[in-house]
Amino acid sequence: MSGLIGKKVGMTSIYNEAGKSLPCTVIECGPCVVTQVRTEEVDGYTSVQLGFDDAKEKNTSKALLGHFKKAGVAPKRKLVEFAGFEGEVKLGEAITVEHFVEGEYVAVTGTSKGKGFQGVVKRHGFRGVGDATHGQHNRLRAPGSIGAASYPARVFKGMRMAGHMGSEQVTVENLQVLKVDAEKNLLVVKGSVPGPKNAYLIIRK
Repeated sequence: MSGLIGKKVGMTSIYNEAGKSLPCTVIECGPCVVTQVRTEEVDGYTSVQLGFDDAKEKNTSKALLGHFKKAGVAPKRKLVEFAGFEGEVKLGEAITVEHFVEGEYVAVTGTSKGKGFQGVVKRHGFRGVGDATHGQHNRLRAPGSIGAASYPARVFKGMRMAGHMGSEQVTVENLQVLKVDAEKNLLVVKGSVPGPKNAYLIIRK
């Protein structure tokens, strides 16, 4: 599917024609430049590599500088490949937010906010064990039993326990495009998307 790379600006709300307030996310979407076109003959598969957000030359490796020079574009911070891109594109061509149209649905991929080490109540939605009275000690937010001792005498893989939460790749599908602002390169989608402000996002049709 074809798409673009973007950056999360933040959340707001807009009113639709019926006067209903809709929560939405504003994304700085493009312009993205074509940094490489992979073909079946040369690479064994077809895809289009896009670059987004200018980077300083001093912070870019020599190998990447040569890659960008070959495409005839300035160094970019974020590179993403899109398989099955709609329409023909040329090396160095810029693709703007007008790639999307209002009313269509997109899938947005990003890295969720990191929450650090969390317990089972926050991480998995456990109720917590026991009542808050009748001699309750300090086990209110404990996970409870994690397995039997005699058999199977081990803890099964995938047991929901406390641990690192967030900071993982998340894709939210079927987000409606509410507005496309070509002048400011902004895309407004209904609902929320993964990650904090200024996080990179991949928006696919």
